[in-house]
Amino acid sequence: MEELFPILILIVAAEHGYFLILEMFLWTKPKGMKTFGLKDKAFAEATKVLAANQGLYNGFLSAGLVWSFFTNNNSASLFFLYCVIIAGLYGAYSTKKIRLFYIQSIPAIFAVLIYYFI
Repeated sequence: MEELFPILILIVAAEHGYFLILEMFLWTKPKGMKTFGLKDKAFAEATKVLAANQGLYNGFLSAGLVWSFFTNNNSASLFFLYCVIIAGLYGAYSTKKIRLFYIQSIPAIFAVLIYYFI
């Protein structure tokens, strides 16, 4: 079971790498608009800079998790996982979309629980 924690770190990192791609490069494309429920192309265009900023932050979370994985630094892994959890909680609260919490925070919570209890 010890090998599960590093696998979960990479899964959460991959998830946030994907968010980076969606928010920075696909926000105004059909895939990005569908993923985020954007019905209006004009709205997507008007908010693409904000979305790119969000994507950049997701990229930092992903990069931190990948770095912690390759350096085998569990303290750093936990720090970035907690950052992901907090971002998911705040995102769900601020957008009133609980789905965001499940997609973003639950995998990170699961990883933290595996670290402490397995």
